[in-house]
Amino acid sequence: MTHVAHPYAQRLGIIRDWQSRWITNDPKRFREYVRTDASVRKLLSKELKGMYVASVEIERDENIYRIIITTSRPGLVIGRSGEGAQKLRKKVDMLLRTLKLSVKPEVKLDIEELRSPESSASVVGQMVVEGLEKRMPFRRVLKQTVEKVMANRDVLGVRIIVSGRLGGAEMARKEEAKKGRIPLQTLRADIDFASERAILPYGVIGIKVWIYKGDIFGDRKDGASAPRRGGRENNRG
Repeated sequence: MTHVAHPYAQRLGIIRDWQSRWITNDPKRFREYVRTDASVRKLLSKELKGMYVASVEIERDENIYRIIITTSRPGLVIGRSGEGAQKLRKKVDMLLRTLKLSVKPEVKLDIEELRSPESSASVVGQMVVEGLEKRMPFRRVLKQTVEKVMANRDVLGVRIIVSGRLGGAEMARKEEAKKGRIPLQTLRADIDFASERAILPYGVIGIKVWIYKGDIFGDRKDGASAPRRGGRENNRG
């Protein structure tokens, strides 16, 4: 039996940073923080569905709870005159009140724009979900999405897998579309991974997306230097 490691978790501390950033020595506070982060992420995934959110990062200390949302559609999240962002912050604030925390932190919401949505595995997965839920043929959705992703200069390889009752078939199966390279064994390889679900009348279709954006090199003597990304010419083939 094989043991498949998550591409993001495998690279933590090497080329990736944690998506929840806080520290505590108190076991009770640790459980409280983990439960709070899980509840907030569940709420945001429900409220921000269809807004092409690439990542949700959380930073906190004793008094401030900061949420950083990266999306390719910041206008939809912010809303007219910032109404959307204010409503979202109020919902998070109400959720934190219901959790009965030992210390009630102040909620701050930062929304960042994603310049290149085709280079984010989460956004690409949501594109596939959108196409499947519109009843488009899954092979056409896979082909068009792969071509759109590979048209981006930052992307060197993409792999998309859909599994389930594809096309309404009686038996579930798996289909894959791949182009370029996906070096999963190389820890310096900048590989973005995401899994999404498309809910259809005849069942749930699972989607997995891998996107390779080159290698990240840094000075091993001091971690302060900026990482250097391998170019398209050096990483092809």
